[in-house]
Amino acid sequence: METKQTQGMMSVIAALIANILVAISKFVGYLLSGSAAMLNESIHSVVDCSNQALLLVGNKRANRGQSELHQFGEGRAKYFFSTIVATMLFFGGGALGVMEAAEKLLHPAHEVDNQWLVIIILVVGMIIEGSSLRVAFKEIHELNVEKLPLFKFLRESRHSEILIIFTEDFCAVIGLFLALLGTGLTMLTGNAMFDALSGLLIGLLLMFAAIFLAREFYSLIVGESVTSTDLKKIQAAFVRPDVERLIDIKTVHLGPTEILIAAKIDIEDTQEEKGYAIVNEIEKVIRAALPDKKVYIYIETDEYVPNYHRD
Repeated sequence: METKQTQGMMSVIAALIANILVAISKFVGYLLSGSAAMLNESIHSVVDCSNQALLLVGNKRANRGQSELHQFGEGRAKYFFSTIVATMLFFGGGALGVMEAAEKLLHPAHEVDNQWLVIIILVVGMIIEGSSLRVAFKEIHELNVEKLPLFKFLRESRHSEILIIFTEDFCAVIGLFLALLGTGLTMLTGNAMFDALSGLLIGLLLMFAAIFLAREFYSLIVGESVTSTDLKKIQAAFVRPDVERLIDIKTVHLGPTEILIAAKIDIEDTQEEKGYAIVNEIEKVIRAALPDKKVYIYIETDEYVPNYHRD
């Protein structure tokens, strides 16, 4: 289970190291240049460092295990801390950046000094963030055992940390490119408006990313079922000669790698005395089909009644 718990976390550690280095260089660049885009990128990197720290805290809480109060463990702690990252830090960083850039756009005295230094820092930042993004891609490749298209995997993945880190790193690379473009246009034209405009776009990029992530994490906190592929594997375990019908099945993710399965089955009349053995065999098949998951299984035997409705 140790391997399962650490899946997706290498990208968090890599991103934290990268963002600490990049944040320091960006703040130095801002102090020497006064660039709005560089200030925005500095805020972005500080926000990202806070994000990774919170994700590490969430991972530690999620690994606490079962207790009398939390009898299925605290796996969803990752989703809670990821939501804080998305709605508060990510969105807050974007909003601060937009306000700062808007002020620069309206400020006639706005100038960008030491422009070549800014460009060097931005290029170095792109190299570092690109390396972090590469680690995220590697972890996505390891987690994406079904070989889904990238966007579909991100939408269906229950690993909140890999979703937020990939989004952060992707936005960081795009943001650095926008800052580089704004600084370059400012050098060519002598008009600092391009620098402020790039800062505005970076802030808006963060805000849109926050909205996307908040929607995904809301669904995870409320409770998502297993993926369609995992559901087919689970349902296949009930296809047996001694099971007349799978009456009902419900699933929910308790965390990225923890699943709760509740099912009701109708056993063949001639096999009812072997019900406990049949249930044990079904559970064994399900666990073998989902080796990367910790599975809680509750199966009830009942008689199928057509057109039955619960009150």
